Amino acid sequence: MAEYDNDNIFAKILRGELPSQKVFENETTIVVMDIMPRGDGHALVLPKAPSRNLLDIDLQALSDVMATAQRVANAQMKAFDADGITMQQFSEPAGGQVVFHTHVHLIPRFDGVPLKPHTGDMEDPDVLAKHAEKLKAALA
Repeated sequence: MAEYDNDNIFAKILRGELPSQKVFENETTIVVMDIMPRGDGHALVLPKAPSRNLLDIDLQALSDVMATAQRVANAQMKAFDADGITMQQFSEPAGGQVVFHTHVHLIPRFDGVPLKPHTGDMEDPDVLAKHAEKLKAALA
């Protein structure tokens, strides 16, 4: 497995070098809106500590990510009146990972509505801001 790259996009977001629609932050995790969402309210939970993925993350950091994921998933259910949540985590290229900083996808789901395909198209920033505000309100 390759070494952690301090210049990955999420490391840059954590250092404030790139913008993001931040929804939640505590001492060990941060939650941002996915800029290429596969559904309304698609958010990412990131540990602040560097790790590539599930295979090398510190167990306490993993526990913190999962605790934040549960909190955000419950808020997504409320904020988006969702019927369920899809949680995804990809590890290494063969597992579908593209950005090599551990992250968990949380996607509100609705009966009868398929996930949008991952096209690489970025969502309108105003839409992301609106979704972030809805989720922040539900987390408050």
